[in-house]
Amino acid sequence: MDGLKEIIGDVALREPIKCVDMHTTGEPTRIIYSGYPNLTGTLLEQRAQALTEYDHIRKRLMFEPRGHWDMYGAILRPDTELVASGKADMGVLFTHNEGYSTMCGHATIALGRFLVDADESIFPRGKKLRYDKDISSFHLSLHVPSGPLEVTVPALPNGKSDPSRPVSFLSVPSFATGVSVKIPLSPEYRWPELGDRTFITADFSYGGAFYCIVDAEELGFSGRLADVELGKMDHASKQLKAAVNANPDLSFCTKHPITKEMSYLYSIMIVDTSLRAGHGSEENDTSGLDHAGEETGLCFFANQQIDRSPTGGAVAARVALAYNQGKLSVGQRRTYHSLLSQRTGMGGFTGSVIEALPSSSEQPHVRVRVEGSAHYTGMFTAVVEEKDGLGRTGFALHQLEGCQR
Repeated sequence: MDGLKEIIGDVALREPIKCVDMHTTGEPTRIIYSGYPNLTGTLLEQRAQALTEYDHIRKRLMFEPRGHWDMYGAILRPDTELVASGKADMGVLFTHNEGYSTMCGHATIALGRFLVDADESIFPRGKKLRYDKDISSFHLSLHVPSGPLEVTVPALPNGKSDPSRPVSFLSVPSFATGVSVKIPLSPEYRWPELGDRTFITADFSYGGAFYCIVDAEELGFSGRLADVELGKMDHASKQLKAAVNANPDLSFCTKHPITKEMSYLYSIMIVDTSLRAGHGSEENDTSGLDHAGEETGLCFFANQQIDRSPTGGAVAARVALAYNQGKLSVGQRRTYHSLLSQRTGMGGFTGSVIEALPSSSEQPHVRVRVEGSAHYTGMFTAVVEEKDGLGRTGFALHQLEGCQR
């Protein structure tokens, strides 16, 4: 801000918001740590208030000209009910192109590093973090809208985060809600690759948000994820999501047993269990856990936003689904790739079942450990110049009337 004043002089700049940008396997996290308006109440109440009163700020920070359609953000919330009770060290609200997520694994991985590195003015409880000398790591609890996440951040001797080792978090209780569910597709919800089929079969699982998990070949794509036509898969996933949301008979697939705010379909995760990175992910595995292979996924979430990372919440959901199906046991881990990590051999997440939890449901609940790496990309102060009408709320070019991408 001060540097900008030196360049442009006495021009009126308003509403400065300070941000740090990071990426987790290429998926951005814009961490908003100063300048966001005050929010009150529980974290879910703060989420609702952000939507009703300050959504223009979300658009300003996520959309053009400061961001783009696939930008992702995290708003630090130091005052939540779990922070007040000592059950969490920091709260956070997650933002995307449509609104506010209930869970985000890639952002949690980035936030782990950022919070360990942040000074006391940003993270008042930072000096009280638990340090585990046996693994040279800090432990912190992050309060996200779906519940608390236990985050482990490797540290250097100087007390800062270690970028050479992965951050991990323990998921909220995760569980499958529908296995091999038949989804009828009336004419308005079909896509060309289906041919004359009138239904598809998919699975549903929860990892802090609800995911519909479907094989690429089941959608009609014979090349699966080895030969991706993003535009066509975007259309198919959008149609499938609309079909699920319009069918009351499928509401059980996205019904959270406790919290109504979680009960909606967040994402379509298109998977290919045959596609591996081929870079020897298992060779560098020092966890001591039994490795149970690899798979690749393409995640469309929110308003058809594409995740560059393997999607941490979906890793928890997919591990819970595999456990439900008897394909993954406690103590086994699996590597999950996005298109980016599969093509480059860099940045795959690993997921493992840490424990089976007691549950009154017929479906088993598990706690999942998700591991991945995040890195800093920059920092900036977002401002609004007094006469800048476009920059105040931001825009998405392809959403303007008569524009399509």
